[in-house]
Amino acid sequence: MNQLAKQVNNGAIITTLLVGLIACQPIDQANTDLTHEDKNFPGKGVRIRSAHSTWIEEKFQTEIVNLGLEELGYQVEPPQEIDYPPMYLAIANGDLDYTPTHGKRAHAQFFENSGGLEKLERVGVLIPNTIGGYQIDKKTADQYKITNLEQLKKPEIAKLFDSDGNGKANLIGCNPGWGCELIIEHHLDAYDLRDTVEHNKGEYIALMADTISRYEQGESVLYFVFDPHWLASVLKVEEDASWLEVPFTSLPKEQGKVTEKDTSVDGKNLGFAVADYQIVANKQFLAANPVAKRWFELVKIPLEDVSAESLRIKDGENKPEDIRRHAQEWVEKNQELFDSWVEEAKKVGDTKSG
Repeated sequence: MNQLAKQVNNGAIITTLLVGLIACQPIDQANTDLTHEDKNFPGKGVRIRSAHSTWIEEKFQTEIVNLGLEELGYQVEPPQEIDYPPMYLAIANGDLDYTPTHGKRAHAQFFENSGGLEKLERVGVLIPNTIGGYQIDKKTADQYKITNLEQLKKPEIAKLFDSDGNGKANLIGCNPGWGCELIIEHHLDAYDLRDTVEHNKGEYIALMADTISRYEQGESVLYFVFDPHWLASVLKVEEDASWLEVPFTSLPKEQGKVTEKDTSVDGKNLGFAVADYQIVANKQFLAANPVAKRWFELVKIPLEDVSAESLRIKDGENKPEDIRRHAQEWVEKNQELFDSWVEEAKKVGDTKSG
């Protein structure tokens, strides 16, 4: 049994424990008897349960989506924090209804191993053009002319980023089980880097806090970065950090056919496919709730707004009530557009009740 399969099997057990409390009551999946007075609230009487990962920044987009569902009359439960792959299993099993944190390629294995298109459905484009890749500090990049991840095959280059004294470069990576962790592990094999590079896994925010501290002390640093995230505002490209290209495009087979064009940004092959964040929902839930599905199709959040929120969280406004308030402020700043999405979704309810 491979590592991913073990994670999925273990995830099924974890999911049962995590969502047991919210799955113990029968859920009204749809409101099929709308009165004339209910037309402005087509979701009335339906409870919706959302989830995001333990990456707290994802709460922002979840709250924005939920604010729209509330406007449509749905009874929205507070978002659950559940990591991958248990989150996908919970949605597929009907213990949760949706997540707004799906990367089609990065999460392809979680999606397929949780029932795929038979139980789950991707909806809309919530956050367009997210990117990921590898960066090092600009001082080291310029001094040693390092531009490509493949150069770390040289022991003398790898040792520049050795923070634990074992001679290998310490690549600051992702939480175990995340999509980026699977891709980094694939890259270490595809680019023949196992002998000179080790992947430091763990709580990403804690790992990056240590990385930034080492950078501020003048040490060389090597890390995975994802945008949108506050890290791009702290270690700025061309000022503090430099992208590393990859020698060629190679991603896990579950991600399907991916070309160099798919993984390139501004002429640089970063190795990770540029991707949209989408909503993934339980297929039966969507069929029973076309108004919610239409809302999912419409709502969109610009990448720069998510990055700005990430920085606010990093600067201390990181409590659930803070992030909920930030989401409400985002709605107020985009009120006309937000209201137009709500009214468009209501039209589905008008058709249904008519």
